[in-house]
Amino acid sequence: MTRIPHATSGEPNPLHAIPLDRLRARTSMKWRTYPEDVLPLWVAEMDVPLAGPVERAVTDALALGDTGYPAGTGYAEALAAFAAERWAWHGLAVERTAIVPDVMLGVVEMLKLVTGPGDPVVVNPPVYPPFFQFVPHMDRRIAEAPLGADGRLDLDVLEDAYRRAVAGGGRAAHLLCSPHNPTGTVHTAEELAAVAALADRYGVRVVADEIHAPLTAGGVDFVPYLSVPGAESGLSLMSASKAWNLAGLKAALAVAGPAAAADLTLLPEEVGHGPSHVGVLAHTAALRDGRAWLDALLTGLDANRRLLTTLLADHLPDIAHRPGEGTYLAWLDCRALGLGDDPAQIFLERGRVALSAGPHFGTGGTGHVRLNLATSPEILTEAVRRMASAVR
Repeated sequence: MTRIPHATSGEPNPLHAIPLDRLRARTSMKWRTYPEDVLPLWVAEMDVPLAGPVERAVTDALALGDTGYPAGTGYAEALAAFAAERWAWHGLAVERTAIVPDVMLGVVEMLKLVTGPGDPVVVNPPVYPPFFQFVPHMDRRIAEAPLGADGRLDLDVLEDAYRRAVAGGGRAAHLLCSPHNPTGTVHTAEELAAVAALADRYGVRVVADEIHAPLTAGGVDFVPYLSVPGAESGLSLMSASKAWNLAGLKAALAVAGPAAAADLTLLPEEVGHGPSHVGVLAHTAALRDGRAWLDALLTGLDANRRLLTTLLADHLPDIAHRPGEGTYLAWLDCRALGLGDDPAQIFLERGRVALSAGPHFGTGGTGHVRLNLATSPEILTEAVRRMASAVR
């Protein structure tokens, strides 16, 4: 597919901004989990500085001592304006939103609203590993509807999973990852409308994790689940966290479709006490004023996707790789290398590169690794060189 480049924003590429020695001074999980000789391309943190508007919002709040409790609808208003501009979606109603601590805790709260203990939650492996941790922890059970061989939703498999999920007469939900992590698949409007039609037919409630929504490749359009026909009873979780690297500034939004508004009113009051006020300010500034920075990032990610494709072809041609349409994650099929079920362990031990282990993503993950390409071209190049040295 020929991709249309992202608009030129005039902002410098944030992936070029911070040298490796400065990145190693960071104290977050990405940079503290492994020894200093390891290049970390695993967890979803980006090697970028804060966007200027976000930095100003945070520093202004600190200078003012504005570190109390969150209030108001500014975050939801900023997301609604962003959705209208970027996705031509004008249906995000501020009155049908709620601030939650982060996307995954928001997912838990939404699933509590639409299912009960012991009920099934359908997921599409290989998929974000916390799905397999959070769902059983809240006393729901995982029901798998694996992606097809092309990395896309298999609607026949999904329908069968829905049918089995409701066969016992209880409630069921579908935890939809959109865009999909780890494959980078961006579901089309047609695919999402088909999901909505199946969910309506079987009485399954869809909860969409849309945290990677702003991160699409050039020429690829993100489609909000709640924007498609038939999705009125759906619930979505959105955040500026991934696109602006704000995981440490906790805040997300739960968004309800028109037929799910009553569900959202049942959200316990204490959930709203979890988000950080400074986090809300940061996410609001990102969505409202950080769009030029985002465009520069997206252009840099497109360049890194092309670079990774070239590097793999030159150094690791036996790795099968389909460039993602969204996210800043690459899903690499290493089975032809003969490195066993968990190639990430080999790349770590022999190459000193940390990648996410494929088996943690469930069915379809064996023999795969997930690589975070939101880094400088220099680090990406060195990482692939090290990976190649690990299999010689």
